[in-house]
Parts: sequence; C-alpha cells; structure tokens
Amino acid sequence: MKTTLSLIALAALLAACAGPEPKRPVASKAAAAAVPNAFPQPGGPSPVAAAELPWAQAFKGARLQRLIPLALANNRDLRVAVLNIESARATTAARDADLWPTVNAGLSGSRTPTAAGGINSAYQAGLQVSAYELDLFGRLRGLSAAAAAQVLAAQSNQQAVRTALVASVANTEIALQADEALLRITRDTLATREQSLSLTRQRFEGGVAGQLDLSTAESSWQAARAVLAQAQRQRALDENALALLIGGPLPADLPAPTGDLADFEPLAELPAGLPSEVLTRRPDIRQAEFQLGATDANIDAARAAFWPRITLTGSVGTASGHLSDLFKNSAWSFAPSLVQPIFDAGRNRANLAGARALRDIALAQYEKAIQTAFREVADGLAGRATLAEQRAALAAQVDAESRRLNAAEQRYTAGVSSALDRLDAQRSLFAAQQTLVQVQSQRAQNLVALYRALGGGG
Repeated sequence: MKTTLSLIALAALLAACAGPEPKRPVASKAAAAAVPNAFPQPGGPSPVAAAELPWAQAFKGARLQRLIPLALANNRDLRVAVLNIESARATTAARDADLWPTVNAGLSGSRTPTAAGGINSAYQAGLQVSAYELDLFGRLRGLSAAAAAQVLAAQSNQQAVRTALVASVANTEIALQADEALLRITRDTLATREQSLSLTRQRFEGGVAGQLDLSTAESSWQAARAVLAQAQRQRALDENALALLIGGPLPADLPAPTGDLADFEPLAELPAGLPSEVLTRRPDIRQAEFQLGATDANIDAARAAFWPRITLTGSVGTASGHLSDLFKNSAWSFAPSLVQPIFDAGRNRANLAGARALRDIALAQYEKAIQTAFREVADGLAGRATLAEQRAALAAQVDAESRRLNAAEQRYTAGVSSALDRLDAQRSLFAAQQTLVQVQSQRAQNLVALYRALGGGG
C-alpha cells in the first residue's frame, strides 16, 4: 500500500515540473525592414493614444452610442469568437489532465451457491492507476503548452473580431449618413430640375423655347429621378447591413440619420505613436504571435516522441469472503513499462518535419501580420494627410459652382444665355456636391480605419 502511494506521489511530482518558458518570436530581417522608424504626427497637442481611447469616447454620436453596444451583445461573429475561447480552454484542460495519473476506485461483491447447498461470498475493493505516462522528456508538457497558447490566440482573435466589429458598425453608419446627405442633395436637385422643366415647357408652348431645350430639361429631370432611386436603394442596403451587424432590426426609437459626419472629426487628432507600440496594441499581431508559440510547443512534443515512453500501472486493494474482514487482507501490484521507438516507418520523423513546417508557416503569418499592420497605419496616415485637403478643395468648388449657377440663372432670365448654359451649371453643381459627400465619407471611414490600425476600438 505504502509503495503504491509513494509511486503516485512521485508521478504527481514529475507531472508538476514546469515545461520550458515560451520564447517570444523574432521576426525575420525582411519583416523587420518593414517597420518604419517613426510615424508622421498631427499638428497641435498630442491627445490620448488610439489604443487608450475606448470606442465610447471615440464615437460620440447618439446613433453609434446605441448601435455599437447592440452589436457587441448580439453579433454572431463575435459570439463564435467567444465560443472558440471556451473550446480552446476545454482542449487545454484535457491536455493538462494527461499530466496527472488516472485513479479509479472499485468495489464489488458476489454470492455463489455451492454444490453442498452453501453459499460462497466474495468481496473486493481497490484503487487502480491505469497506464500513467511519466513525462520525462516533455511530450505531454509540449502538447499542454501548445493548447494553452491556442487559448491565448483565441482570446486575441476575440479581441480582433471585437475591434473589427466596432469599426464595421462605424463605417456602415458613415455610409448611411452619406446616403442621407446624398438623398437630401438629390431631392433638392430634383425639385430644381422639375421647376426648370415646367418653365421650359411653358416657354416651349409659348414658342419661345425650342424642342431641344425641352428635351434637354426633361432628360436632366429624369436623370435626377434615377439618381434618387439609386440613393434610396443604397440607403436600404446600408440599413440591412447595419441590422446584420447588430444582430437584429434597428431600434424603432433610434434617431434618424442627419447626413452630418462631424462626429468623427476628433479622430483626426489621434497621435500615431511609436511604430514599435503597434506590435503590443494590435490583437491580430498578438494572435499570430500566440499561434507561433503553439507551433513551437508542438515541435517540442514531436521531438520528445523519439525518446522512450515510461508508463506506470499499479493497483492496491483487498479481497475477503466476509464483508467485515474486507480491509484486513491487502494486495498490491506495480507494473512499469518502457517503450522505445525502434522502427515506425518514419512516422516520428514525418511528424517532426510537419511540426517544423507548421512553425515556418506560423512565422510567415506572424511576419505578414506585422507588415500588414504597418501598411494599414501608413495608408491611414496618408489618407488623413490628403483627404482633408481634398475635402477643402471640393467644398470651395461647390461654392464656386453655386455662384456659377446663380449667374447662369440671372443671364437666362435676362435672355442673355440659353437654357443649355443653365442646365450645364445645374449638372456641374450636382456633380460637385455628390463628389464632396463621397470624399467626406471616405475621410471619415479613413479615420475609423486609422483608429483601428493603431489598436483602437476596444
């Protein structure tokens, strides 16, 4: 009895031995070369960093304050990411259980009649340790470490899905606000062109205007009708996309979109920070790092498979013909075994080669995650630097086109210019207004993308 308990205690001690500390992956020189020395910073004071700015402070619009919590609570992609964490934790628990012995307890009894008319009684009780592997070379610890790294990777993936979801809701809301702005502009343009068509028809019936003027005015009006239908359809599509993101229909009491994108202006002052800080802010980079660590642990497990496996099987128990004497007679057994791979047709070498190949794949994915992160930051900074200037130029163009249209209206009323000049001015103003809304939308979405690229959105 004491011998078996001592063996179990020794096995538990060996199982408790910690495996090697995980090594932080080191990117190749090619990946390191993609890391810039510094990012350009916005002018003025440096506010809080993007990673330290929660979405609730970054997006202060009343609609987003309602929509983002709904998405975080009901979005199916985020729910799957959370469930993946639970699955990874269960796998880790199962791997950790392999490090400990499995102890089974048994109690049985039987009564059998004899030929002489008597009854034979037999009772048994005992504990059994079944095929416990002493992890002397780290095979089981390697598998356990790999599973633990996958839990961390799943947690980072959940955070990456969360930040992507917040950005998607914000971008879809931007598109919806842009739709509302385009609808307002298109309705105003349609009303103006309808008035022009009515006036041109009156002039045509009075013999002042020709068929060309009437047909041109009608064509311009029909074109505005087509744009209005397209804008209405796009708004419906964006509302459907928003409903999918939040996991249900839009709330009935949700404030209506106004077409104003000013709520996103504070993001224009976010500092980019140091390039090295992006590595610690981005959950997708952390996920790739943990997955790389899992492949390292799998290599350790595959390498340990070349060494002998030592397993212990033991039992201790009692047997008696009388229940009252059951624990007076003890018996035990101990059966260690050692298995050394000699010939396996190359299975262990193939498993090790496969583990190393998966590690190389994970390293390449980790390096790509780093390069992608800096590319996204660089793209966002480039957009922030140029889209603001483009927006200002387009706003000035809209003002100029408005003055041109007023002059064309006055000249047409005075009979100095033709209806074609007035319609051309209307078209130019409408086109400039549409382009301005599109660039405003692009700028807002670029600011959201930069906020996410810098690690914001948590």
